[in-house]
Amino acid sequence: MGTKAAPGQRDDRLGWLRGSPPPRWVRLLPPVLLVGVCVGELVSSEPLDIGFLLGAIPSLAVLSYGPLATAGFGVVVVVLLNIPALGLNHPGNADLLTISFIAVLSVFVALVRSRRDAHLVTVRSVAEAAQLAVLPPLPDRVGSVRCIGLYQPAQQETLVGGDFFDVRDGPFGVRALMGDVQGHGLSAVGTVASLLGAFRETVLDQRDLEDAAARLDRRLVVDSASVDHAELFATALLLEFAPGSGTVRLVSCGHPAPLLLRGTKAVELDTEPGSPLGLGFFELSPPKGRTVELEPGDRLFVASDGVSESRDAGGAFYPLPDRLAVFAGESSDVLIDRVWEDLVRFSASINDDVSILVLSPQVREDRDGGDRRGDGDGPDGRGAGAGGEAGPDAGSGG
Repeated sequence: MGTKAAPGQRDDRLGWLRGSPPPRWVRLLPPVLLVGVCVGELVSSEPLDIGFLLGAIPSLAVLSYGPLATAGFGVVVVVLLNIPALGLNHPGNADLLTISFIAVLSVFVALVRSRRDAHLVTVRSVAEAAQLAVLPPLPDRVGSVRCIGLYQPAQQETLVGGDFFDVRDGPFGVRALMGDVQGHGLSAVGTVASLLGAFRETVLDQRDLEDAAARLDRRLVVDSASVDHAELFATALLLEFAPGSGTVRLVSCGHPAPLLLRGTKAVELDTEPGSPLGLGFFELSPPKGRTVELEPGDRLFVASDGVSESRDAGGAFYPLPDRLAVFAGESSDVLIDRVWEDLVRFSASINDDVSILVLSPQVREDRDGGDRRGDGDGPDGRGAGAGGEAGPDAGSGG
């Protein structure tokens, strides 16, 4: 499992004329044209006078070959023009000189292109390493929770955008975070890095999940204070699976509600929406958590608003709970692919970052008729009914 790329590579969508590597047929053009011209002249009973086509071969070679191969094509073309039996140079030396010039120029262009490509590969490798340091791939399992995520930035040719998620194990259990920074693309990466760093610290030293959310809010408020006219904010959803509890604790900071997958049902879990991070409202209105009891086989589906707010041609939002119920019987890795493919078919243009996280906690069977949470308390030390948090049926239907 871990973090998956969305099915279909971004390079394919860009097309080879916009920077992607050329397809195989482009590499075949020079040799095919070379052989075609020679065969055409040899099998024709009348002179075809198509030798001028050989002038295009070095130029075509530039698109997909290096300088040495391009020079090789140029030499072959000049040699063929000087073979009397082929009769490719009927007009005279002018064509030969022109094609020779084009061949030399093509070698120079191929040399410049190859060096530029090598430089771009180095820059891209460094950029990918930096982005992966900010948002590293998820492991297959974190503590007692199996996890898989899908991340598709809106800005092409980037690995990190305005969405972020992470799953970490700590002394208070396994904690997960899904968030969405204002804006998307490379401009949001710094804020994403700051929030993820703060979250990883709270996993180690913040016992209460609400306090962890407050730490993230304070981090963003402090970052905004040093920027003139800053309007930094982010939505976030924090989840906590306390050791041996059989429950999940949820704290929402303006983020879309998670969905509980139980069998073939998808139930949206109502969470009291708190203030988004970075607006400075936590002291006035701190977020309130909710604890949900889990059963063996339950999974939690968490997504950014890039999923739920995608629209079709008629302006209708993507019906995530309904569509998720159709795919709920699939394994987690297949489920994520199904949702992404269905989302792409539903919305002709997805202009926001899309991130999906599926969490599968290991919940023990209650064989003794007792509370499977072990001590009868929720992950925050309160009873299971704290805040009226009983089970998923309190949420709105999916």
